[in-house]
Amino acid sequence: MSTYDLIIIGGGPGGYVAAIRAAQLGMKVACVEGRGALGGTCLNVGCIPSKALLTSSAKYAELSHLSSHGIEVEGASIDLGAMMGRKDKIVGDLTKGIAFLFNKNGVDLIEGWASIPKAGQVKVGDEIYEAKNILIATGSEPTPLNGIEIDEQDILSSTGAIALENVPEHLVVIGAGVIGLELGQVWARLGAKVTVVEYLDRVLPGIDGEIAKLAQRALSKRGLKFQLGRALKSVDKTDEGLSLAVDRVGKDKEEVIEADKVLIAVGRRPVTRGLGLEDLGVSVNSRGFIEVDGTFQTSIPGIYAIGDCVPGPMLAHKAEEDGVACVEMLAGEAGHVDYNTVPGVVYTDPEVASVGLTEEALKEAGAEYSVGKFAFMANSRARSTGETDGAVKVLSGPDGKILGAHICGAHGGDLIAELVLAITKGATVAEVAATCHAHPAMGEVVKEACLDAMGRAIHA
Repeated sequence: MSTYDLIIIGGGPGGYVAAIRAAQLGMKVACVEGRGALGGTCLNVGCIPSKALLTSSAKYAELSHLSSHGIEVEGASIDLGAMMGRKDKIVGDLTKGIAFLFNKNGVDLIEGWASIPKAGQVKVGDEIYEAKNILIATGSEPTPLNGIEIDEQDILSSTGAIALENVPEHLVVIGAGVIGLELGQVWARLGAKVTVVEYLDRVLPGIDGEIAKLAQRALSKRGLKFQLGRALKSVDKTDEGLSLAVDRVGKDKEEVIEADKVLIAVGRRPVTRGLGLEDLGVSVNSRGFIEVDGTFQTSIPGIYAIGDCVPGPMLAHKAEEDGVACVEMLAGEAGHVDYNTVPGVVYTDPEVASVGLTEEALKEAGAEYSVGKFAFMANSRARSTGETDGAVKVLSGPDGKILGAHICGAHGGDLIAELVLAITKGATVAEVAATCHAHPAMGEVVKEACLDAMGRAIHA
């Protein structure tokens, strides 16, 4: 019987990063993964393949705008098979890279699906492995809708939507969150008519409302159609394709939408089935998330959990931070994750990025704050590249410290890093504004937004 200091269940971002860090700290570590490839949802069917398709589709969409640069392109066409092949190669290369890192750091990979018969034991197939500590990092999966069967052929989850063999004529996306908007834009760029149906009266729930409106306006210009305040009731297959019955929220009115593909993108839920948590007595909340304390320990000593299967932002980078903090505390070191400084990014065009508190949250709390905003339209680099949609919005307290920062605009996912660091270090808008930013660069938008929070914007 093999004995380990730590066995990690799940080889996704949180799990594999925790395994490598634990090995660096001198632990004997094993990682159990039944998918057949490391990297979890993020690498195999989530973040990475979707970003590969976003990049490929963006290059195709850009061809239609090159005439303004004095460049004419004729006869361009889509080879969807080659595009999917590129995506698959990227995924394959990265999964092999994690396996290489496991070998380099002495992490044992155990292939198969795991359960926990009791604290200190992990069962994979017929084999029992002993462990001083067990870390659950099993991630999440798409949330289904009651009465809607996902077949990954016509009715899709995100997994099916990144593997279509043909461009749909009409794709209806249910859910105007991150996944729905990103994958909706992929197929809109490639020629599909895309309609986004959302139960709420806005897109991107949880994002600052003003920034979400800018994103919706920009995405509408790029071909996405939005039907907000609508609830999907049923999807029926017909000879012509799919027929969706949609209710107007708060109104006694039903509408019908015809489509040939439907993407269900209403969120994600933790994956914990098959682990034996109920028999063990591990506390799970009403939404299925495993409850943990400040050290990521569950209600059972020696069993820990991180990432998407515990409360908090369901983001790969959050899972990685969880994993590192958890194993460092197991090794007797200090470990901490500040969830107020975990950024979120939507990789649409334009990108949407956010960290800290929204203006809605500050209003609800009755907090005193100032707002600084600066539009990309007024930035010289954005004008030269033609990426002028959107703005940076910075929220600061009476002492000038940044409470929240929100971006809709080109390279927002990169620009937010400066503001994440500023919040983490307790920097003020004055300190960010006093930092010299290269010219001409998109980063000047961040500087100007901070200047605006002090009433000193130069180029506004």
